[in-house]
Amino acid sequence: MTVFKRSNTTAKGFDWAGFLWLFLFFWYFSGITQLLIQLTGTSGFTGFRQAFVMSAIWLAPMLLFPRQTRVMAAVIGVVLWACSMASLGYFFIYQQEFSQSVIFIMFESNISEAGEYMTQYFAWWMVAAFLAHTLFAYFLWTRLRPVYMPRGRALVAATAILVAVVGYPLIKQTARTGSLAGGFEKFETRIEPAVPWQMAVAYHRYLDTLAGMQDMLDSASKIPPLKNLKDTMANQPATLVLVIGESTNRQRMSLYGYPRETTPELDKLKDQMAVFDNVITPRPYTIEALQQVLTFADEENPDLYLSTPSLVSMMKQAGYKTFWITNQQTMTKRNTMLTTFSEQADEQVYLNNNRNQNAAQYDGDVIAPFNKALADAAPRKLIVVHLLGTHMSYQYRYPPTFNKFTDRKGVPEGVRDDQVPTYNSYDNAVLYNDFVVSSLIKDYAKSDPNGFLMYLSDHGEDVFDSVGHSTLGRNEAKPTAPMYTIPFMAWASPKWRETHDWSFAGDLARPYSSSQLIHTWADLAGLSFDELDRSKSLVSDSFTPRPLMIGNPYERQSRPLIDFSLMKPKSTPTDPAVAQK
Repeated sequence: MTVFKRSNTTAKGFDWAGFLWLFLFFWYFSGITQLLIQLTGTSGFTGFRQAFVMSAIWLAPMLLFPRQTRVMAAVIGVVLWACSMASLGYFFIYQQEFSQSVIFIMFESNISEAGEYMTQYFAWWMVAAFLAHTLFAYFLWTRLRPVYMPRGRALVAATAILVAVVGYPLIKQTARTGSLAGGFEKFETRIEPAVPWQMAVAYHRYLDTLAGMQDMLDSASKIPPLKNLKDTMANQPATLVLVIGESTNRQRMSLYGYPRETTPELDKLKDQMAVFDNVITPRPYTIEALQQVLTFADEENPDLYLSTPSLVSMMKQAGYKTFWITNQQTMTKRNTMLTTFSEQADEQVYLNNNRNQNAAQYDGDVIAPFNKALADAAPRKLIVVHLLGTHMSYQYRYPPTFNKFTDRKGVPEGVRDDQVPTYNSYDNAVLYNDFVVSSLIKDYAKSDPNGFLMYLSDHGEDVFDSVGHSTLGRNEAKPTAPMYTIPFMAWASPKWRETHDWSFAGDLARPYSSSQLIHTWADLAGLSFDELDRSKSLVSDSFTPRPLMIGNPYERQSRPLIDFSLMKPKSTPTDPAVAQK
């Protein structure tokens, strides 16, 4: 048996080949999935880079204890291999990166559901892929050898690695956030793409987020029900659908006059729908907007979402079985409120378990569970479908078959050449969103329901639309009209129209904020209760126009809310009023 002894080899004779084999071995377990993600264009480069850096941490003990190199590498490697098998298998099935959302789904699923998933998605080629993955890991392990350095230099090198990979980033993030807790949270995001931290971080955040969500659910369960609720549709079968879009600016929809044909399917359905063309969102961010859109909260009373029933709770009180189908990320600290809303429903379907938003996740996935909910035997149903819509990064929002807009044709002159690809990808995302929303309407119509389907976006998006063509995305501190102008439309079945007034021609241009949606929804659904204010219902004869206020209601003292009508640009190349001229 060969006995390895510490060498006095200087840095000049350092075994770089052995060192690189060690790094390759540890990187492989994180890198293989990240490499597949890169090759398939599923997500951006950040995860790949972070996994690369974090893999270096295992080199420290190898340099400190070279005699135990292969034993330590084997023990660590088995752990990394097991974690990599889970993340690689998840990628094979879903083409997504393993995240805390997956942990949530795993713990919320039972054995029977897990078996169904395995049966549905298992393919024999996966066995060969897993075997190849394992054999290559073993091959790399056989190439490992001790890398000797003088004891002092080994200690310095190991310390330098730990400081560079862990110490410096943690200190840097702590200084940026002003607290150790904040710094550690940012550091977790940095290490999450690498195994086994992927599992550890996901589980830790799952516990934290679940605790926060449970607090919200406990608070919601203590909210008193609506007073004197009455339903004109009581005991009658009804299926109502609310489709919530994401980041879709109506100024980029041909349905609203945009020159490019970005909504061909909705255009065909226009005469069958009530298309409202003067609706805005109160805030340009999903969580903050939906806190008002789905509750009795508004810009004047932003905290009412904490003490009044949500739209889902209202419909449950009215006797509806409720479904929530979402293609939004499920479990993140940012999305706790969304998950809380969804957990109030009787049944939930979570489709998007990506670690970050910049990943290919197509909204067409909602169609199958939507049809399953339509077929549910419950006589009275509310189905909420939450889309990922046209969320940035836009190129991930649509499959290649919807890559229709690829040149400057139809692009405003002020948009620079380097901005054109982004401008076009947003229009392609709107085009795919048109396909999904119109498909939901058509499938709903085929089910011969008694009810209506409403679609609106949570907020808009400025993609080089406003004057100057320099704005991309959303910024409440520097608001532009496209951030707030949203599509808002409704389709009613023939059965519903027979018993309800659906004559909204005179209401379509009414100025309206989606912060008051719950009043319009209740009015359309035939509900009445003490808290209902029909002057805030877009379709009521009692409707009273109000200033359309936008801005952060929690900063009103230092930054007053803005009347949207005073900030709308007189003309922009994508403004429907201009496009029609």
